[in-house]
Amino acid sequence: MGQLSVRLPDDVSRALDAAAIGLQRKRADIVRIALRRYLGLGTDEKPAARVALLLGSLESGVPDLAEHHRRYILESLGHGA
Repeated sequence: MGQLSVRLPDDVSRALDAAAIGLQRKRADIVRIALRRYLGLGTDEKPAARVALLLGSLESGVPDLAEHHRRYILESLGHGA
């Protein structure tokens, strides 16, 4: 694997820091992902990693949804429990 040192303008560095904190990733990981996307090389991220920030972030209003998901799915389809 190659290595590269880059000097970043302050605004880019701050944005990178904020992204690293928000995504809970290392700065180098974010730079690698961004370069792969910019260069059209895709990403080596696992599909689940792309939606990791969304997991658990939505409120359904149903406190036991994870425990009784089958029942709720059947009810929503009109099949009863």
